[in-house]
Amino acid sequence: MQVVLKQSLEKSGIKKPVTLYWLRHSYAAHFLVSGTNLRYVKELLENKNSKTKEIYTHVSTKIIQKIF
Repeated sequence: MQVVLKQSLEKSGIKKPVTLYWLRHSYAAHFLVSGTNLRYVKELLENKNSKTKEIYTHVSTKIIQKIF
């Protein structure tokens, strides 16, 4: 992912430092500001690690698709 981000920044001409964490944080912040339920944001941004996945309440895939 870091390589893709770096290539995208070069192609777009963006010179400011950008990290994957920063993009993830911004993505979540925009969803929350637009009124998206925190449970849905957590589901969308969850870590794919099975231990982390167990922490979050299951949210239907159909509900998540409605966000987009």
